[in-house]
Amino acid sequence: MHELLPWLQGMKHWRGRLLIGALLMALTLLSAVGLLALSGWFITATGVIALLWAGGYQALFDIYVPGGGIRLFALSRTVARYSERVFNHNTVLGLLADLRVKHFSALAQLDGVTLARLRAAQWLNRLTADIDALDTLYLRLLAPPAVALLGIVLVCGLIALFYPLLALVLLLLLLAVLLLVTAGMAAAGRQLSARRVEQLDALRVQCIDQLQGLAELTAAGSLAVHRQALLLKSQQLLDDQLALQGRIVLGQALGLLGVLSASLLGLFAGMLAYQQGLLSGPVVVMIVLALMALNEGFAGLPAAFAQWGATVAAAARLNRQAAMAGRLLNPTVPVPVPHDMSLRWQAVSVAHAGMQQLDLQLAAGERLAITGPSGCGKSTLAALAARLIDPDSGVVSAGGIALPHLALEAWRGQLAYLPQETELLHDSIAANLLLGRPDASDEALWWALEMVDLAGSVDTFPQGLNTWVGETGKQLSGGEGRRLALARVLLRDAPVVILDEPFSGLDHATRDRIKPRLDAWLQGRTVLMLGHAAQALPTADRVLAWGALTARG
Repeated sequence: MHELLPWLQGMKHWRGRLLIGALLMALTLLSAVGLLALSGWFITATGVIALLWAGGYQALFDIYVPGGGIRLFALSRTVARYSERVFNHNTVLGLLADLRVKHFSALAQLDGVTLARLRAAQWLNRLTADIDALDTLYLRLLAPPAVALLGIVLVCGLIALFYPLLALVLLLLLLAVLLLVTAGMAAAGRQLSARRVEQLDALRVQCIDQLQGLAELTAAGSLAVHRQALLLKSQQLLDDQLALQGRIVLGQALGLLGVLSASLLGLFAGMLAYQQGLLSGPVVVMIVLALMALNEGFAGLPAAFAQWGATVAAAARLNRQAAMAGRLLNPTVPVPVPHDMSLRWQAVSVAHAGMQQLDLQLAAGERLAITGPSGCGKSTLAALAARLIDPDSGVVSAGGIALPHLALEAWRGQLAYLPQETELLHDSIAANLLLGRPDASDEALWWALEMVDLAGSVDTFPQGLNTWVGETGKQLSGGEGRRLALARVLLRDAPVVILDEPFSGLDHATRDRIKPRLDAWLQGRTVLMLGHAAQALPTADRVLAWGALTARG
């Protein structure tokens, strides 16, 4: 249970909406109880009055008040159920979105080494499937049993007005049934549902790995073996799901049996009380039908609590993820960012990149180009400067101050960084540009597009700046996406600029048009440029080949 405490704490911000949703659930159940109980009483009472009239007796019977009550309950049940579904699902979707944003924000603060502990497919699974598993926490595990308990108390309270001893017996019986379909089902399904979470995670990772390595597996002749292993895991998942469904059906049957048993007990006890003159016939029918109506509150509980193990397992994995601490620590008392924007890598070693004892100096206002083949370590140099990673040994400093002594956000606020991979969000062109400078005007956005020779293309789009780029920018060509990312860098207007293969995917003519504009913009800034050749980079004050740099180090 302690695994769920952080998530229960996170619901405090939504407690107002969650309370309204629970009240709508309660109104739905109570309307169903009222509708069935009052209808049974009304029909029976009408029959009794008809018999009295047939026997020659005079009797008065008001049909309007109970008839109006029946219509009220019928209408309130329909409206409450519809409102509850729409309102609660809207609330839970907003809550899950809030949780995803918080967790993604926490992930964004971690360094690459820490993120590498899990594969990308696993991070994705945490942000999607694991957080989705938590929607049961409110919709199925908290509010419904509370509403069912409220229904039991109110129905038994109603019966107590006519027959207190029967109400007490029914209360104990119904509480036992409630305990069976909640705690009992949670215990019965815990292991299977928790294992299902792990199986889904492993299956998703294996599917993605197989798709990504399809060509290599085919060439090696081992695709059939991997496919068979995937099918075996899928079958294990299906077998566990079938076993879990069997337990859910059993739980639902026991819950229904419990409610019907309570109804039969109410019927027989009511008939005995009727014979003794303690209860009237219509009241006996009302008691029985009110008890039967409680099944609406019990029906969904077995399936919900059978997933208890999955909910706890998902919460535990997310808690472990939230507890992950990056290697990039913020200083307790940060040093102010220096005005001198010179950079120095001093005896820097990064084991996973094969970098050993590297020394490099980049003067303030200098433009330095580092050239070398892919995979040699150039991007690691940029990551060190942006403090996305820290070296295993050695020091990276700015203006003579080691970067770990500067606040992370303060230092990164001095940078404009174009990484090797083009990162675009599934949003509009304007939204992607505004990541560089959130307060930029439309004129500034068009200026940045003009600088990268993209304004003309965007102007031809029907929606202009509001054109969506698609997931990872797939609605744009590779060159257009790269130029859009470069335009975002230009909006940063930062004193330190890092460009990792800025002209990747661009033809020579486009590159030649952009290059003089970029040279003018880079004037006076401290610039680190990385590429395969100096000709594929803006004009540099100094060019160093990676091989010569590492040999010198």
